[in-house]
Amino acid sequence: MQRLLVALLAAFDAAIAAAVGLVVLLAPLTLLWTLSFGVTADWGALWPLTGTLWQFGHGVPLSIDVSTEVLRTTGIAPAAAAFTLSVTPLAFLIFTLLFAARSGTRAARAGAWLLGSLSGSLTFAAIATGVALTAHLGAVETPVVEAILLPTAVYLVGAVCGAVRIAWEDGDGGFLDRIHDVVDSWGDWGPVPSAAVRGAAFAVVGTTAVSAVAVAVLTAARGGEMVALFQAARVDALGAGVITLGHLAYLPTILVWAASWLAGPGFAVGVGTAVSPAGTQLGVVPGIPVLGLLPESTSIWMLIVIILPIGAGAFAGWAVRSRLVWEGTPLGLAPRATIALGIGVLTAAVAAIAALLAGGSMGPGRLSEAGPAPLPFALALGGEVLLGAAILLLSPRNRDELAEERTDRWVAEMTAADAVSNARTDPSDGTVGWPDGPSTNDTAPLDDAGGFRLPRRDPRDPVG
Repeated sequence: MQRLLVALLAAFDAAIAAAVGLVVLLAPLTLLWTLSFGVTADWGALWPLTGTLWQFGHGVPLSIDVSTEVLRTTGIAPAAAAFTLSVTPLAFLIFTLLFAARSGTRAARAGAWLLGSLSGSLTFAAIATGVALTAHLGAVETPVVEAILLPTAVYLVGAVCGAVRIAWEDGDGGFLDRIHDVVDSWGDWGPVPSAAVRGAAFAVVGTTAVSAVAVAVLTAARGGEMVALFQAARVDALGAGVITLGHLAYLPTILVWAASWLAGPGFAVGVGTAVSPAGTQLGVVPGIPVLGLLPESTSIWMLIVIILPIGAGAFAGWAVRSRLVWEGTPLGLAPRATIALGIGVLTAAVAAIAALLAGGSMGPGRLSEAGPAPLPFALALGGEVLLGAAILLLSPRNRDELAEERTDRWVAEMTAADAVSNARTDPSDGTVGWPDGPSTNDTAPLDDAGGFRLPRRDPRDPVG
């Protein structure tokens, strides 16, 4: 019954995750519909728009085909009538990923991580299928297979990662425990896989943090350009609110672009453009307010910013090394070098996936190429994180670390000695006994044994 309850709760978590994502889109769209079109608006288009945007937020590309009437009304060139949008607003995807990880963690603590992950993923797949089959816009087309698989894959990855993290540490009584036993039998190489994964997590978090700081600094320095683009759009308060919400949805995407800029390769905002610390080459860019943060020119000296991803790697190496010392598992040079390499490779893999989702097409014509290129971004960030992690992991152990290791060894030896002493003590009367008889090395008070007595003095003898 407990496993059934875990499956039901995991399915409920998945339904809540999908519902929250859809409601976050549906609520502002309903308000916009009411304020813009009134009660006589065509409410039948509200759900298809919500479902399409929800799919887009999970990485599903949108194929847009503008009708001839709209082209004639707006004056858009016929060449721009058909284009693809594939630069994902990653806020929705990250929310689903984190919610799924939380659900997987709960299932692992309940002792049924695999069942919980599969139950939640199947429920989310059913909801994604319903959205894909019912949300159809006339001018926007989404591939049905991708609309089902991509949201499901996001939830499945989050649930499995969250569940395995707990099951690996606490045990699951199944094949993860058997894998853990095999890894433990490797000796000094046993801690390498978990240490590499832990270090990669620290590196990704550190890189995200420095990217957020960089975006904040740019916002403070070039906020006037963003305000000017807001004013140039000539929108009312409602339109400004919609643009602001769109910017918030794209904030994680902007952080990926910033991380690529800090790593060195930079990103593109159109065919033939480049924005990187080594130089900036821009043509005419769309009047999107957030693009006002783009620097007009950069100096070669700006390449000094690559020290920030190296610092994130050093932070990861320090965290892993501190954990190893705390656990009392000092490793040799080869295992530590492998951990550093694993941190770099895993960070590069995460960077490649993030670049695939945060890059692509953002409009017709020259805007068909935008965002960071996956391969250069992955190689640059992985190499820089590897360098920083190797500096901390491969450096000689200092005196404090060696002293801590000696202290831990001394505490372990004293604990073992106390255990032996307690085993020789009879708990009933507190007397000391020997299982195999007294030893010649054991001692006892000499007075009790009669081996040491002072001679009795005659009281008639004078003192001195």
